[in-house]
Amino acid sequence: MGHTSLEKIIALQKKTPHIRNLCILAHVDHGKTTLADCLVASNGIISSRLAGKLRYLDSREDEQIRGITMKSSAISLHYTTGGNEYLINLIDSPGHVDFSSEVSTAVRLCDGAIVVVDAVEGVCPQTQVVLRQAWLENIRPVLVINKIDRLIVELKLTSQEAYTHLQKILEQVNAVTGSLFTSKVLEERAEKDAEAQSSCTENGSGDQVYDWSAGLEETDDSDLYFSPDRGNVVFASAIDGWGFSIHQFAEMYSQKMGIRSSVLLKTLWGDFYLNAKAKKIMKGAQSKGKKPLFVQLVLDNIWSMYDAVVTRRDKEKVEKMVTSLGLKVMSRDLRHSDPKVLLSAICSQWLPVSQAVLSMVCEKLPSPAEISAERVEKLMSVGARRFDSLPEQTQELKKAFLDCSADETAPVIVFVSKMFAVDSKALPQNKQRPLTQEEIAQRREQARQRHAERQAANQSAENALCAQTEALSVKTAVEEDNKEHFVAFARVYSGVLRKGQKVFVLGPKYDPSLALRALPEGCSAADVLPSVPHMACCTVDSLYLLMGRELEELDEVPTGNVLGIGGMEEFILKSATISTSPSCPPFTPLNFEATPIVRVAVEPKHPSEMPKLVRGMRLLNQADPCAEVLIQETGEHVLVTAGEVHLQRCLDDLRERFAKIEISASKPIIPFRETVIRPPKVDMVNEDMGKQQKVAVIHQVKEEQTKYPEGVQVDSTGLVTLTTPNKMATVGVRAIPLPEEVTRLLEDNVELIRTMEQFSLFAWEDKTLDINQKILENIQEFKVKLESNLQGRKWRGAVERIWAFGPRRCGPNILLNSVEGYRRPSVWQCLEREKETEKAEIRDFDNSIASGFQLATLSGPMCEEPLMGVCFSVETWDMKLSAPLAQQDSIDEDSQTAEPNIDNQNESSDTHETNAAGSSVDCYGPFSGQLIAAMKEACRYAFQAKPQRLMAAMYTCEIMATAEVLGRVYAVLSKREGRVLQEEMKEGTDMFIIKAVLPVAESFGFADEIRKRTSGLASPQLVFSHWEVISSDPFWVPTTEEEYLHFGEKADSSNQALKYMNAVRRRKGLYVEEKIVEHAEKQRTLSKNK
Repeated sequence: MGHTSLEKIIALQKKTPHIRNLCILAHVDHGKTTLADCLVASNGIISSRLAGKLRYLDSREDEQIRGITMKSSAISLHYTTGGNEYLINLIDSPGHVDFSSEVSTAVRLCDGAIVVVDAVEGVCPQTQVVLRQAWLENIRPVLVINKIDRLIVELKLTSQEAYTHLQKILEQVNAVTGSLFTSKVLEERAEKDAEAQSSCTENGSGDQVYDWSAGLEETDDSDLYFSPDRGNVVFASAIDGWGFSIHQFAEMYSQKMGIRSSVLLKTLWGDFYLNAKAKKIMKGAQSKGKKPLFVQLVLDNIWSMYDAVVTRRDKEKVEKMVTSLGLKVMSRDLRHSDPKVLLSAICSQWLPVSQAVLSMVCEKLPSPAEISAERVEKLMSVGARRFDSLPEQTQELKKAFLDCSADETAPVIVFVSKMFAVDSKALPQNKQRPLTQEEIAQRREQARQRHAERQAANQSAENALCAQTEALSVKTAVEEDNKEHFVAFARVYSGVLRKGQKVFVLGPKYDPSLALRALPEGCSAADVLPSVPHMACCTVDSLYLLMGRELEELDEVPTGNVLGIGGMEEFILKSATISTSPSCPPFTPLNFEATPIVRVAVEPKHPSEMPKLVRGMRLLNQADPCAEVLIQETGEHVLVTAGEVHLQRCLDDLRERFAKIEISASKPIIPFRETVIRPPKVDMVNEDMGKQQKVAVIHQVKEEQTKYPEGVQVDSTGLVTLTTPNKMATVGVRAIPLPEEVTRLLEDNVELIRTMEQFSLFAWEDKTLDINQKILENIQEFKVKLESNLQGRKWRGAVERIWAFGPRRCGPNILLNSVEGYRRPSVWQCLEREKETEKAEIRDFDNSIASGFQLATLSGPMCEEPLMGVCFSVETWDMKLSAPLAQQDSIDEDSQTAEPNIDNQNESSDTHETNAAGSSVDCYGPFSGQLIAAMKEACRYAFQAKPQRLMAAMYTCEIMATAEVLGRVYAVLSKREGRVLQEEMKEGTDMFIIKAVLPVAESFGFADEIRKRTSGLASPQLVFSHWEVISSDPFWVPTTEEEYLHFGEKADSSNQALKYMNAVRRRKGLYVEEKIVEHAEKQRTLSKNK
């Protein structure tokens, strides 16, 4: 097929039913980009000989060097099948776990996906991840089982064994989709049952019997699974250029054998065989020991082809095959020394992979016009907002989505999933065009003139200065030229987007209901409008057709197409929704599988280049969907990335593209958390802690007691009482470890806690915040879960007494109000507004206590890292405010009248419940600062009074390795403090899958080390999983006799937790207690100097 002209593609863009938007998803190295090459070659964009070697869509230099894709890139292809012409917008996506955010950006813009699976490795961890991403975005997948040549050449399977192996792979893929489907059905079923149950309880009916399977039998899941007879599976070897679906062979054999193709379609895959005598297709090939049809008619032919061409190199047989298939093979291919060249020459004509894949895509994947109502509602419902709760005008837009019409009246709705940087030379308007004869002559004349001027300039110093200034101006012009341009990677969901059109850019936090109240009805982006938060008006600068490494300029793009939009860098940071209607909601945020965890501090080699670095980091933040850029309190510029490969790519981009300066990056900053645990039952030598240990501990406590500064008392139960320097207030705080489930619950519900905080803040200012019913239900459920996890005597009524969460008001730590007789508004106010409670008075300085807690949880005493899983219970809080102090602290002179109220505020008495408005104490005076500091210190001492531990961030690590290198993999894991969770052998292969957990702190260089030690036979996938307490105590010293015997008096064997803690302290410039050896060359001996 020849090269498709731009005019042809523009014409096809208008036929929405004939457009297919799809992405290629797979595990790393399963052959996505090679398959994309074959499809691109079918359009004549690259030579079919180079398909698979060129990796056309990997346009970055580091992608070519590493051999992996690092970004998603799009290309438009033209394909004709069954008399219809189709436009296929193909997006190639990365398979490496570090770049899974790029997969999310690609999946959002598509209606279908090609899932590629390696025939040898089968379903890998990332395959499951991409199938889940496709499922979450409601897009339809089709399957390509790639690298079948490896079954013949590497594993040397017979055709019968290969058939069994392929069946297993199909089962594995279907098992993944089946589990996703089942979970969804059961969720819906549970919701229905909950509603039914609530109605039953109202009607007072009896017990209900719960039937789990009920939902599954009713639901239709036939279009969900992959099966070759349904036409959604292609078997291929992209590197050799061949691929087929059963459909092709059914057509081929129906003519030869005189059997209807519809019969062959049903029987070619499955337990059927051909009875040669009766000339009938019969069932039960396996039980009768016959060859299945698929093996006999399909695989045997391919196996004999490989045998003749690659294994035996039988020229006569090859020629016979070529003539019987009616193919034309060039004589130079027949004579070529590499048999693979001949093989791909024959196969790419006999069974071209592009034809098999593209015809499957056109038949099986939906067009943009077939978008499901469920998917539209999911896209339009941001956060916990239900579709029903959106404003009416917004709900009406659902029709525009479903119609997918390109009328003048249809509102324009576009979603931008990411911004990508393009060199200014790559923009169509800056492309070099061939010069005409006149222009060449003109340039020659200019060069001559310049040369003459330069010679004249050399004669006088004055002219030399002019030349310098001229050179300077030329240089600035060149710099301007090299400026990075950003193109928005987007898709039109409704209407026609035109160049020069005025549109609204809606940020991810935009709320259409607020905007509709503020804006006049029927307004457009061209009008002068009042400002609305998270909404900007802008003009569309330029529209581009994305063609892999090139961009083509367009004037308009109709609905259903993938496109690039220029000139949006001022308005869009990473993703946004563009519309001509202000009632359009922002689309649901993208589902990112990888969490950025690897941090490095970046600084320029030459400090004078700091502004360039700042600008470069801003551009990098915009160009990468997953990278984050922060400036810490210490003034460091920190780059947060998803993993080592991602970090390397970001630093290379900074050096070469965005900042264009030399930079130095620190060693990775590893995050830790600090926590307290319940006192351990056994000591370091696994002995029960007897009386001897307790005596030692008491001695220790007595020694430590002297360390506490004046005004701090710590009793034996861990209650810390601290008085402020002006002796006006005393606070008593105790630290309690939270159960693990509670910590996890708090981490998972950060958004809900934030909403509750916001509500409390509004209530404090006597405003109301509208929270929709769904969120209130979620908060109620969260509260119930908290109550169920906080069981036992010491947690009685704790949930109702929660004062605040921290750090940053939404973290995994709790402040409890255990002060007798002090009632304050609950954090669960938003749930209680229906039942009007009597107004609980907030005591003066209530906020100071909360602020002290926030500061304490943000940086703990061990190494100034945030706390996690700690509950601080405020047990006493006494205030002794004298009249002169109140007068001195007060801003308002008139407020002295209310002084008597505050004279003797005692803990148990109710006198402190004075009216907040009439209180004479200034809550923002110097005293509040003292109270914040006191509370912070009290929390820190309370934390130190309990057994302290560090928590390390952990990766889950999945490694695929062959049996012979298993030992080496284990050696690397154990050296790096890894822990193996399970290992299982993959059926039908000699591959083992090892699942392990590994501390992030030990993971740098892990992938490289594993590859080196196993000669590249094992490769790990690291994904951030959870936080885990490091069991060893960083402050441990031997106390019992057994410990002295075991560890020696100094106990200087390496303590992992202490090592991590000191490394963090050293990095932050805090005091590190360590012995420094001076004069190490002087050797000390026991004997006297001789």
